[in-house]
Amino acid sequence: MKKHGILNSHISKILADLGHTDMIVIADIGLPVPAGVPKIDLALKPGVPGFQEVVDVIAEDMVIEKVIVAEELAANNQATSQYVNDKFRGTPIEALSHEQFKQLTQKAKVIIRTGEAKPYANCILQAGVYF
Repeated sequence: MKKHGILNSHISKILADLGHTDMIVIADIGLPVPAGVPKIDLALKPGVPGFQEVVDVIAEDMVIEKVIVAEELAANNQATSQYVNDKFRGTPIEALSHEQFKQLTQKAKVIIRTGEAKPYANCILQAGVYF
């Protein structure tokens, strides 16, 4: 039995399999999942687990070279926007229109669905390398 790090076997495997520039999505309960992109559904009820909680755990275990959010996040969900900016200080953060964001999710290795029920609480994490 695994003692440390991410215990969810599906998430742990996805992170272990990522290569440079591969992308994963951390999503709220409303983000559509494109056909063919695997979904790991963590949602138990609205708000559980929350977006920030899931991002915090993933960020501990993943080399992240870029974060992508919807540009609508800043105006429509200031708390989450501030969290992303603080959490990824020093990491490039790119903002796309929500429509462009949804198109980009088609290239993700996985979408991890949280129970977050706040607008635009989604991000794409692009894998970097540790060397």
